[in-house]
Amino acid sequence: METFAVIGLGKFGFHVAKGLAQQGLSVIAVDVDEEQVREINEFVQDAVILDSTDMRALREAGIGSVDVAVVSIGENIEASILTVMALKELGVETVVAKAITTVHGQILSKLGAAKVIYPEMESAKKIVKKMVKNMHYETIDLSITMKIAKLTVPSFWVGTSILSPIFESEFEVKPIAYKHQGIWYTSFEKDDILEKGDILVVLGNSGHIEALSKKI
Repeated sequence: METFAVIGLGKFGFHVAKGLAQQGLSVIAVDVDEEQVREINEFVQDAVILDSTDMRALREAGIGSVDVAVVSIGENIEASILTVMALKELGVETVVAKAITTVHGQILSKLGAAKVIYPEMESAKKIVKKMVKNMHYETIDLSITMKIAKLTVPSFWVGTSILSPIFESEFEVKPIAYKHQGIWYTSFEKDDILEKGDILVVLGNSGHIEALSKKI
């Protein structure tokens, strides 16, 4: 079983250490702050108060023998860099390090961090992606098994007749309305061709509506 050290127990480090321990993994949690160590103590195998830039202290705490060390020190970039250096000197094979800026991340990579993560940037990207997705794809539950989806016409449907069999044959959904140049239509002709920017409403069972959302 892999062993882990999590160094720096702010919000990010606390949840990483707790999450790893909840998976049944062996975790040593480290921070210079006594209160932070006290909070994580009940969740992990070992919690230690020490200065992670001190190689001797790391060695005595058994950090040098872990398989993976996660450096999640907050705004103290100097301490983050020195900690990664110390871990590599101790022979820790895999170091995962949190970075505050791109330059900080580049330095950590050059020092030997196997992976650099940017929690704030990644969190922001996920939020933006979710917001954009919600703007372009909304669903309404009609029942346990049936849903309606309202979506901006994706590129692979631009130029398609709204009466094309492709909706049911390939996606198993049925168009029931669409909005073109600000006007909603619920009855269709063969020459009603979907254009970029049109809004389409389709009906289908929950599984097919969910499958369609992943292709948008």
